[in-house]
Amino acid sequence: MSMGIAIKRVYDAPAKSAGFRVLVDRVWPRGVSKEKAAVDLWMKEIGPSTDLRKWFGHDPARWDEFRKRYRDELAAKRELLDELRTHAANGRLTLVYSARDESHNQAVVIREMLEG
Repeated sequence: MSMGIAIKRVYDAPAKSAGFRVLVDRVWPRGVSKEKAAVDLWMKEIGPSTDLRKWFGHDPARWDEFRKRYRDELAAKRELLDELRTHAANGRLTLVYSARDESHNQAVVIREMLEG
């Protein structure tokens, strides 16, 4: 059962149907004003740890290991995942991230955790 969780780059204009938008980056995206980001919540604590983010470096060759390590980090953040699940249950939820790679980023892993 899909909860209707979308994923969107913070640099793309928000869709009218975006619903509740949550920025899941630990660091605020460069060059994006609060207005342009149009997020309802910045959940920086759910982003990958600084060490993990730096190790991954958005290298697709490290994706499988990143996913495993990040899922381990997320397992310790149940309350944040539950908060996101609540937003998703109440309507459309959009996880917003800043990475260039649309297939290899933390929002993809968070959605897997929420839907899994």
